[in-house]
Amino acid sequence: MTSLSFREVWEAKKRISLFVQPTPILYSDPLSEHTGARVHLKLEHTHPTGSFKLRGAANKILSLDEKDLKKGVTTFSTGNHGISVAYVAAELGIPCTVCISDRVPKAKVNRLKKLQASVEIVGSSQDEAEARCAELERDNGMTVIKPFDDREIIAGQGTIALEIMEQCPEVDEVIIPLSGGGLLSGIAFVMKSIEPSIRVTGVTMKKGAVMQESLAKGKPVILEESDTLADSLLGGIGTENRYTFSMTKAYMDEGVLVEEAQIEEGLLFTLEHHKMVVEGAAATGVGHALHSNDLQGKNVVVVMSGNNIDHDAITDLLAKS
Repeated sequence: MTSLSFREVWEAKKRISLFVQPTPILYSDPLSEHTGARVHLKLEHTHPTGSFKLRGAANKILSLDEKDLKKGVTTFSTGNHGISVAYVAAELGIPCTVCISDRVPKAKVNRLKKLQASVEIVGSSQDEAEARCAELERDNGMTVIKPFDDREIIAGQGTIALEIMEQCPEVDEVIIPLSGGGLLSGIAFVMKSIEPSIRVTGVTMKKGAVMQESLAKGKPVILEESDTLADSLLGGIGTENRYTFSMTKAYMDEGVLVEEAQIEEGLLFTLEHHKMVVEGAAATGVGHALHSNDLQGKNVVVVMSGNNIDHDAITDLLAKS
């Protein structure tokens, strides 16, 4: 396993300060009462891009030299990473092409276009979008900003853990949405390095849980994507995964598959009790906490990863409830 160093995470914290402000942490009375734990919500959806992805994207792009910046950047994304890459590119005035699958919600596509990114819709999976990025790198010299399997990306996400330790140093367990593993790898590396007893729980939707299946098989696998409220957690981990597969395996204490009904419940619970609209990926942690029997008495931090959700999805959920 090729891990990070604390130096890289601290360097990331300094580098991204131009674009990234620390996010608040909120004590959740209703969730604490329900679980018997002391639950805090780390509000990563409050970034101007609406998700934690801004940290990694900013760290990677700002690490490039002037020559590469002028050629521009490209990325493949289920939405949030693409939005963050496009945001940083727009701030720096450099070309940006975002390749997405046809499963990305319309709200995220519209956000990308407002950020003046060139948007290419390629196939029905993130793997197909990734292949198009490779072509743009080969033909146009653009730098591919990977969503998760990259040292600078992981270090950028690891800055969340530095903030958690400042804001809630008594933390016993962190609940983290899990997809490609960049978010979990960065946070877990810092947490386990500071205090190995801190428990790391990764949560993902039951449909198309690629990292979980890969861990079970002992190697990266490819799964067909399915429709899910937690669409930000869709996508493969890459068959040539260099970092996040081994780091997730090393640092995650438990991986939990969350039912769609629980994700819906988590989203509605957050809306009702905290008046916050979050996306399905962010609601996986709350949905898991609402049904967990293992949190009582603990100091728990739930990472609220993003809020880029279609209005229609919220309307449909409210109509059902």
